[in-house]
Parts: sequence; C-alpha cells; structure tokens
Amino acid sequence: MTAPRERMLRLLSLLQTGRQWTAVELASAMEVPPRTLRRDIDHLRNLGYPVESSRGPGGNYRLVAGAALPPLMLEHDEAIATVLGLRLAAAGGTGIDLTAESADRAAAKLRRILPAALRRKTDEVLAAIEFAQGDRPSVTPDILGVLAAAIAARRCLEFEYTAKVGTSSRTVEPMRLVQLGRRWYLYAWDLDRRDWRNFRLDRIDGPRMTEVAFEPRTLPVDDVAGHLEERFNSPKSLRIVLTLHVGAREAAARLHRVDGTLEALDDQRCRYVAYVDSFEWLAVVLTVTDIDFTVDEPAGFRDHLARTGRRLLRATESG
Repeated sequence: MTAPRERMLRLLSLLQTGRQWTAVELASAMEVPPRTLRRDIDHLRNLGYPVESSRGPGGNYRLVAGAALPPLMLEHDEAIATVLGLRLAAAGGTGIDLTAESADRAAAKLRRILPAALRRKTDEVLAAIEFAQGDRPSVTPDILGVLAAAIAARRCLEFEYTAKVGTSSRTVEPMRLVQLGRRWYLYAWDLDRRDWRNFRLDRIDGPRMTEVAFEPRTLPVDDVAGHLEERFNSPKSLRIVLTLHVGAREAAARLHRVDGTLEALDDQRCRYVAYVDSFEWLAVVLTVTDIDFTVDEPAGFRDHLARTGRRLLRATESG
C-alpha cells in the first residue's frame, strides 16, 4: 500500500535537512512506529530517491550527498500528466499565450527533480508524442493573473472591452474564469448593465483591479462552464430575410458578423439571410452599422422593429 502523501512529504523534507537521522530520532520526528518508518523509507527508494542507511548502534538514514531533492512526490501517472500538460502548453493547446521556451524551461526543471525511474518513463512518453501547432492564442498569462487575483481578492475590475458592436469601458464584479475549447471567458456581474455577462479574454484590454471590494452574488447557475457551452452551441432557430440597400461587398465590410449569407441583387442592393437566436441581437447590429434595409420576412421581426422604434420615439418626446 502506498504511504499517505503528507507523511512521505514530511519524511523527505526531514531527510533533506542534511543531518544524519537515527531510526529512533526519525521515527520520533515522524510520530510513527519503526516498522512504518522502514516501509516509508523503502517506498522512497522504490520511487528512486537515494536514501542510504547504516546498521549497528550508530546506524542512521541520510540522502546521498548531492541528491537533496525538493519534496516532489509524483506517481507515474501524475508525472506523465504534468509533463504532457507542459508540452501541450508549449503547443498553444491551453488557449494561453505561453512561449515554447518558458514551457520547455519548466519541463527541464521538473525533469531534474524527478527520480530516475520517472524520468525514463516521461522521456519515453514525450519521445513518442507530437502535438500539432494550432493558431497562437492571444490571452497572456499576465491578463489571466490579474483576473484571477481580482476574483480571489473579491475586488472590482475595470477594463476596455471590444465586442462585436464596438469598444466600451466596463466595471465588473469578477466571479469565474472558464475555458471552452481554446477560448477563455470571464463570467462577471456587470455593474453598469446590472446583469451577468461573459467576456472573452482575448477582447479584454488593460484590466485593472480596483480598491473597491464586493460581496459575491449568488451565481444564477451551478455549472457556469456548462451554461456557457450550452448557450454558445444552441441552434440559431430564427431565419430572417432582409434586403440591404448597399452592395454585398460593402455590407460584408460593415456588418460586424455575418450570421448567414449575403447575395448580390445589383450594385446597390443585396439579400441578407440571417440565422440568429433573437430579434434583439440583429436589431442592435443593424442599428450600429447604419445600413438602410427592408424586412422581407418574417413578420415577427418587422413587428419587433416597429415596437422598438415607437419606444425610442417616445423617449424623445418632452414632458
């Protein structure tokens, strides 16, 4: 049976002090019986840690000179998971912009403090595996660190955010960092909009943790990652057909995102077939792009725009 992790770390830490321990002293310091101590020493040796012992009245335990290793206790599967994680990070698979050099330096340091048996095993695995180099992510460890620190300290965050409809200043109460695929998101309470919002980290610029503390609100869902994944992957069930009063090339340049297809009708008009999950989103996009258009279908979108227009007109009325 493998010895408890905490006890093995304690034993290795004592042996690293450089002193020679008698069996009685070491068992007393570990607060274990001699039989348990001998079993733990054998376990360290099986992992590759060079523990010497001498018999007789003056017998003692010590680490071999020059082999004072840090208290790193990893089983085979844990060591392989660690080095594979570092290699994946170097290939950009974590979605964080880590340089290959930094990941390789960390892997080299880890390799030096692994016992010989684990070094051989991890070297064999790394020699047999190749990671594809994907597109380099743009989320830096510095940004991730600032956001994580604000979440831990329960401090408000300020940053510039570039969304599909432009750039705005945001002040939020940060709650969670979520990775979906190769993208990272901040889930937070937006103080200006008084609602929960998710922010892509690669669109956040200049995050700054403020001195304003907050009491965490109750999250609207238990599984934030699952909630965002379901939201992003939900089918876009609304089909809207518009005639845009600009050419197809100009429409493609002015629309922040084309959720569908553009078909040229002539030099001055094009048909836009959009697939969206809400009328509100497309109405905002069309307003911001300032493109004249006619609603072909459905009638529900035409009614939604009419209601919105009347509400906006009422806001301009005095008294």
